[in-house]
Amino acid sequence: MTDMDTSDAALFGLTTVELTFIQKRVEHWLRFGQPVSDKVLDKRRRLLAFTPGSVFGFIRWAANDYGTVISCLDIVRAVDMHEPFQTVPFVSPGGELLLDVSGWPKVRRVLEEIDAIEALGLHPAEICPDHWRILNGRIAANVASRPYTLAMHKAWLARRRLLS
Repeated sequence: MTDMDTSDAALFGLTTVELTFIQKRVEHWLRFGQPVSDKVLDKRRRLLAFTPGSVFGFIRWAANDYGTVISCLDIVRAVDMHEPFQTVPFVSPGGELLLDVSGWPKVRRVLEEIDAIEALGLHPAEICPDHWRILNGRIAANVASRPYTLAMHKAWLARRRLLS
């Protein structure tokens, strides 16, 4: 599946994300995630599609003549058609928000956490979703977070095997 629009994606139960790039004005990009479809809409926009259960990190940044006006990072789990979801700008229909931060200091903190997870040799989309939820709460409370470890990941994989 490489050539679809939002309505086609909805028929297949996919979640779509619109990426935009207008130099020095608007930048929406994927920090991590594995889309099943990538369609170029025009020279500034792309449409990615994700299967239910997929996790992705979506960054939105915008500026005007005076500087940055929006700096957001959302970590979203794509949901199945019958699951409840939260609306997320440029994500259709929406998804389960595992983490939602705005403001550059908070976004930078999450990016550093993503880098640390990747340094362990793990893909951020495949770690325990609870880690993102806990990190979101700790950032909101302005409290230090515990780094994700390989031991935590092994425990998550064991728990997932038991529950499946």
